[in-house]
Amino acid sequence: MKGLLAQKSNMSQLVLPTGEATPVTWLTAEPNVVTQVKTADHDGYQAVQIGTGRAKRLNRAAKGHLKELDVRLIKELRNGDAELKRGDKIDLSIFEVGEIVSVTGISKGKGFSGTVKRHGFSRGPMSHGHDHHRAPGSIGPMGIARVLPGKRMAGHQGAEQVTTHGLKVMAIDIKSNTIALKGSVPGAYKSWLLIRK
Repeated sequence: MKGLLAQKSNMSQLVLPTGEATPVTWLTAEPNVVTQVKTADHDGYQAVQIGTGRAKRLNRAAKGHLKELDVRLIKELRNGDAELKRGDKIDLSIFEVGEIVSVTGISKGKGFSGTVKRHGFSRGPMSHGHDHHRAPGSIGPMGIARVLPGKRMAGHQGAEQVTTHGLKVMAIDIKSNTIALKGSVPGAYKSWLLIRK
């Protein structure tokens, strides 16, 4: 598996040769650095650890792990490319236009949301004296005097890890370290994302 850490830049659109406009999300992906290569013999599984960005300050554990490498964010790719070595650089050249990728990031937080917004519950009647408009309704049977675990109710929505699959690479600019993916990706402006093949 190959991947790259990138930052969400903005949303735009590209005009295809057919004249059709397609929505895209632009991501900025500075060259990533391999911070550690894990092997099945030494660590019990195979993985490649990559990092990007510049650290403002690091704790002692991170300083000891990174040593001379200056990175801000670290992610691990299971079953990564075993040919890589610590200190190697990875850039957008690992991707090709037309390729299908997956993007993982932290979704936008939406605060405390009701059941209609959070789970898509139906509304109650809006007229004829009804006062059951956006209320959740029954939350359990009479025979069990408690709320059963896993019941869909109002609560905190968003701000969780989300992966979007099947995104097409529409354009790549190696000079400016930018890549355009078709459609939308999770996360807010300037948030960090992991693009995986």
